[in-house]
Amino acid sequence: MTLDLLPIGQRARIVAVDWPRLAQEEAQRLRALGIDVGARVAIAHRGVFAGRDPLAVTVGRMTVALRRMHAMAMEVESD
Repeated sequence: MTLDLLPIGQRARIVAVDWPRLAQEEAQRLRALGIDVGARVAIAHRGVFAGRDPLAVTVGRMTVALRRMHAMAMEVESD
């Protein structure tokens, strides 16, 4: 499943990222934040606007906001 479909609060591990789908600058920023293959993540909150953007994603002890289109490029596996 992709990260955008992960239920709120469920922990998962990123198993694949479609980096070419993202702009190079965005991919570099996400990697700098630790969002890459092997990272353990969870959805903390979904936005209330149309498309449910942004997603608040917990990575370790940090929470980052991701666009849904970025989360759709990440395959996750439940822990």
